[in-house]
Amino acid sequence: MKPKIRPDKPILLVDDEEHFLLSAELTISSNGIKNIETCSDSRNVLSILAKKEFSIVVLDLNMPFVSGSELLPQIVKNYPEIPVIVITAVNNVESAVQSMKEGAFDYVVKPVDDTRLLATIKRGLELTEMRNENKLLKESLLKEKLEHPESFEQIITTSGSMKAIFRYIEAIAKTNLPVLITGETGTGKELIAQAVHNISGRKGELVPVNVAGVDDNLFSDTLFGHKKGAFTGADIERKGLIEHAEDGTLFLDEIGDLSIESQVKLLRLLQDGKYYPLGSDIAKLSNARIIVATNRDIKSMQNGDGFRQDLYYRLRSHHIHIPPLRERKKDIPFLIDYFLIKSSNELGKKKPHPPKELFTLLSNYHFPGNVRELEGIIFDAVSLHKSGILSLELIRKKLADQLITKPISDGNVEETDDSPITITGRFPSLKETENVIINEALKRADGNQTIAAELLGISRRALNNRLQRKKE
Repeated sequence: MKPKIRPDKPILLVDDEEHFLLSAELTISSNGIKNIETCSDSRNVLSILAKKEFSIVVLDLNMPFVSGSELLPQIVKNYPEIPVIVITAVNNVESAVQSMKEGAFDYVVKPVDDTRLLATIKRGLELTEMRNENKLLKESLLKEKLEHPESFEQIITTSGSMKAIFRYIEAIAKTNLPVLITGETGTGKELIAQAVHNISGRKGELVPVNVAGVDDNLFSDTLFGHKKGAFTGADIERKGLIEHAEDGTLFLDEIGDLSIESQVKLLRLLQDGKYYPLGSDIAKLSNARIIVATNRDIKSMQNGDGFRQDLYYRLRSHHIHIPPLRERKKDIPFLIDYFLIKSSNELGKKKPHPPKELFTLLSNYHFPGNVRELEGIIFDAVSLHKSGILSLELIRKKLADQLITKPISDGNVEETDDSPITITGRFPSLKETENVIINEALKRADGNQTIAAELLGISRRALNNRLQRKKE
């Protein structure tokens, strides 16, 4: 597979001055944007556009034969999806403003400032990528089957919300924009990052980095590397992980724990595609795709200066939120079976038969550690398992530290906003409330009194006594 060229569709530079085309092409390509074509004869522009798709057109307004002012309305009409950046002389800004009214994306004044030209082209590329994403998303809504089901084999689910996430991943995977993955601990954020990378078609590897607890100096050294002699102990030159992710994907986990100083450096990398190894004043270019993940609410962290707002909006160009396991409980039986097979193979044991009550018990557990916690529960039970049917008591002991509910208290309970019971209308009697709660517990436990008692926070004997009183 060839390295991914950015952008996928070339940029077309149109100007009758050959030296400008050469200079502009050199400036743009030296900043990591390699896919460029040039045209010095404006009479050929429309035929070039008819033969090939382009991401952006940079068009000089003043040219012989056919002026840019004449070409612009035809390009906008026939190729509305292509942003057109017009180039104009300093004494002809009025024409540029008129061009904006006619549909131009932006304008740059000659003599062209390299920084201004690059910034405008990058904004145009982002617009093109977002338009392409919207198109792909619309198409994904109309199809039920995935194009790359093999990329999601490690994610066991029958959930409709997860299948929607898979379709979204297929729509955005091939773009160059950053991806923000959010979700509770143990939901499988790295598996989602791997799926995005696999479908992206990038030649390089997925390079994961956990940035939790990493200070600014270590972050810079880990990501950007250092030159020999950059600091005490830097005896040899060291490449950073961003360089190891060349033509691939850099996955930054726990991004919500990143220091403000390091956030600034990450923002510059995203904006400019450049970085400086420690001890070097020569910038290096990076074409690595950036994916980040967090279990924290980094949007709300902006209010307390814990996370930069500009970095947040840059990162969430594409946003994937993974629902917790308690919101997709239909996946639990399939996950149990998958982890029974996996743990048995790894431990060299015969796969045990799960008791019927296991599915009911775990379906009523709230799983604060999500899928990762479920995997640990099953692995632990299989490791202690001897033969025949898997012991339910092994699972109960594993859940002992995370009770399904807190025991009913005899003392006064302080009212809180997150009360599990909402009372409207007539206030029910204690007996009515008890009957409703017991019936609900039995319903969730599929009639299993032992599990229902655990849900209620009482012993099975106490539940049995209450059920007997109901019959009297």
